[in-house]
Amino acid sequence: MKFATVCSGIEACSSAWEPLGWEAQFFSEIEPFPCEVLKYHYPTVPNYGDMTQYKEWKDGSVDVICGGTPCQSFSVAGLRRGLSDDRGNLALTFCRMVEQLRPKYFIWENVPGVLSSRDNAFGCFLAELSGASEALVPDKRWDNAGLVSGPKREVAWRVLDAQYF
Repeated sequence: MKFATVCSGIEACSSAWEPLGWEAQFFSEIEPFPCEVLKYHYPTVPNYGDMTQYKEWKDGSVDVICGGTPCQSFSVAGLRRGLSDDRGNLALTFCRMVEQLRPKYFIWENVPGVLSSRDNAFGCFLAELSGASEALVPDKRWDNAGLVSGPKREVAWRVLDAQYF
């Protein structure tokens, strides 16, 4: 399997997937310290830097894209400004990147607060990924797990609490 990560940090995916024989094709990280860690541990894997520049990236033929876009705009620890925060909008950039690169699978990680964002950020995210013409709206609130089918793809989600793993 060939994979790529965005908001790569110090690259947890490579630590988990390289022992399985998976190959990193590229990273996307802008913070100086993680960039240096990536350069040191993965000198042959390109770091494309700013994920908002994905349209300029070389053909990224990958099976899996994984990313954990910044959570501050959805987190109770942050200001919960949702998609009006540039960091929150990176969730939608992730969707557009998936559309352009067309991996077989994608994994997006964030905080549960995205499900209760006042601007329905999760509904916008699901619509963008599934190909719906407008934001999806839950009956009452977003469940901790679910599946939606759209004209472009099916999207499944699940909230997991890391303290139990």
